[in-house]
Amino acid sequence: MNRRHVGATYEEIAAAYLTAQGYVVRERNFRARSGEIDIIAQEEDVLCFIEVKYRADLKDGGPLAAVDHKKQRTISRTALYYLLKKGYPADTPCRFDVVGILDDQITLIRNAFPYT
Repeated sequence: MNRRHVGATYEEIAAAYLTAQGYVVRERNFRARSGEIDIIAQEEDVLCFIEVKYRADLKDGGPLAAVDHKKQRTISRTALYYLLKKGYPADTPCRFDVVGILDDQITLIRNAFPYT
């Protein structure tokens, strides 16, 4: 399986997990020049920008550690573009979540990082 197919498979698993947790998935794989956001979902009145990371094992580090400062900045900029493009008001409650999948264990970190 190539990387893109693996990523899509685990994003699908993450989306199903988030739905079971009460999120409403609004969009997947939103792309802009600034980057990509894997999942955009709503949890109650909060718009969530969600990064999904998968690792089969810990030899390259855990999935959550893969969302470094550079990746956070890319997601933040892309989220801002999304809000502007879709016409959301400036006071829309938002947050950044991360779903880490290690083998078959799923970890959800709500409010994983601030806007950077």
